[in-house]
Amino acid sequence: MNSAGTERALDVGCGTGQLTRLLATQFTQVIGVDPSQEQIAHAVDCENVRYQCSPAEELGVEDETVDLITAAQAAHWFNLPQFYDKARRVKKDRGVIALISYGVAQLDPGCNARFQSFYADEIGIYWPPERQLVDSGYATIDFPFEELPYPKLEIRLEWNLPELLGYISTWSAVQNACNQGQDGLLQGFSDDMQRLWGGADAKRPIVWPIHMRVGR
Repeated sequence: MNSAGTERALDVGCGTGQLTRLLATQFTQVIGVDPSQEQIAHAVDCENVRYQCSPAEELGVEDETVDLITAAQAAHWFNLPQFYDKARRVKKDRGVIALISYGVAQLDPGCNARFQSFYADEIGIYWPPERQLVDSGYATIDFPFEELPYPKLEIRLEWNLPELLGYISTWSAVQNACNQGQDGLLQGFSDDMQRLWGGADAKRPIVWPIHMRVGR
């Protein structure tokens, strides 16, 4: 099979453009679309990237002009039938679509069990229902395309404890729990991690597995 071209990519639900800018290193032109004007306003400019405010179900891109369509950590919010209909219209004949998500973080053995317990058992009920689609790697999501293989990928960082706790505090589940008077869940987790971490400034590895549904 002939591979897809590298002339134009479309990043749907782009947020502030993290993936969009990465795509810009591989494509002549990249368009990032997001329904939030605030997110677009905070996107970092790049010479060959154009941002526009648009929902996934509209896109606002010319038909048959896109080689690659991506949606990173966003497809579970889309009206998928409408999004797929638009995607089919704007992609080129050999165009590829990729739904991307990253799984639950994995810490090193000394801290991982406590982290996983906090994620699943303590704040699990405060995640929105759509989170289950992310946790499954979009395995159960409707994907009516000829599926293509992809290499094993992961995000690997080294964080200290304040960086980890800062990341966790942004979770919608944590914010929902706190709004419902369950602040003690985060505090209890923080106290336990301080005992396990080995010094707040110590760096520990954190890995997020990347999952994709890739199709043509």
